[in-house]
Amino acid sequence: MTSYKTLDDMGDIAGKRVLVREDLNVPMADGKVSDDTRLRATIETVTELADRGAIVLVLAHFGRPKAPAPEYSLAQVVDAYAAVLGRPVHYVDWEGDAAAVAALNPGDIAVLENTRFFGGEEKNDPKVVERFAALGDLYVNDAFSAAHRAHASTEGLAHVLPAFAGRAMERELGALEKALGNPQHPVAAVVGGAKVSTKLDVLKHLVTKVDHLIIGGGMANTFLAARGIDVGKSLCEHDLTGTAEEILDAADRADCTVHLPYDVVVAKEFRPNPPTRIANVHEVAADEMILDIGPAATEALADVLKTCRTLVWNGPLGAFETPPFDAATVSLARTAAALTREGSLISVAGGGDTVAALNQAGVSADFTFVSTAGGAFLEWMEGKELPGVAALAG
Repeated sequence: MTSYKTLDDMGDIAGKRVLVREDLNVPMADGKVSDDTRLRATIETVTELADRGAIVLVLAHFGRPKAPAPEYSLAQVVDAYAAVLGRPVHYVDWEGDAAAVAALNPGDIAVLENTRFFGGEEKNDPKVVERFAALGDLYVNDAFSAAHRAHASTEGLAHVLPAFAGRAMERELGALEKALGNPQHPVAAVVGGAKVSTKLDVLKHLVTKVDHLIIGGGMANTFLAARGIDVGKSLCEHDLTGTAEEILDAADRADCTVHLPYDVVVAKEFRPNPPTRIANVHEVAADEMILDIGPAATEALADVLKTCRTLVWNGPLGAFETPPFDAATVSLARTAAALTREGSLISVAGGGDTVAALNQAGVSADFTFVSTAGGAFLEWMEGKELPGVAALAG
């Protein structure tokens, strides 16, 4: 595991200016924050630094601006952030930022304007790194969700200021180490979602790391087709059946058992609550589509989880956002949650659809760790080094 310094290694920081990279890229509706999950994830680090007397300067991006524009300003997040933190939060524009920061007092918290208002932020431009670094004495990266990007605020700063991992980053890296870095075996991975093409590298890496690979969602249809099964009019990437075969062969060589559904829920149209039937995978009609894993296969997968010590989950097993095709995902998630509560399973899940599915099942709080990171979580599952994490190790 990459070694890095944490807030415990910072020493006396009273009066020091600490640049903290956080993820404040929250969804908005009618000019207000509609989901403050990401804001809440920052509470521990930001309040600890402030309570230790630091001047806390929060760096974050917001959206994908081509140029500075009001709709991409972090000013619109400040009130919601203050409410979440339960203390005042200052806003610092990039015009006059040095003077504004100089006016802050120990224990103050300020949100700096959108880092992406600098064109060089995403290019890791040394001039932008210097501009940010001039405002601070120390740097903390607490945004795992942005750690897969080598940007000025996520990677560059760690090379010019003393760098530390924040509490959320520390917790995330610890959970991921338990899940795949140095896990308790047997390990199961659930990988779902619509397309194999988006998770090829994940699947190729996982077969070398886990004992059981459970494939669901639309991507399972591509694997079924690779085994010569007619999947009717189901979503299927027929051009990737050869790649699916290669992954199955690699799993065999690595002694990884791949679990594909053998009974499925099918319908002739994709809409909420259409007429459905449960079919053996060999009996899907030409005008039917597979939209979820069937009850027998779901029960068998629950039995697999009962033999495992560690679970990594990314992606739903069926079209979970459209009932009744959420049944397999909800059922297996509840099994995993129960095993975690019993202490027999370490369960780590991540990715936007996955988090939504676990929330729908009402079990997010029961998993060992649920990551809200999207791209960073996927790249970690692919076995890639994340620039923002590597930079913390110096």
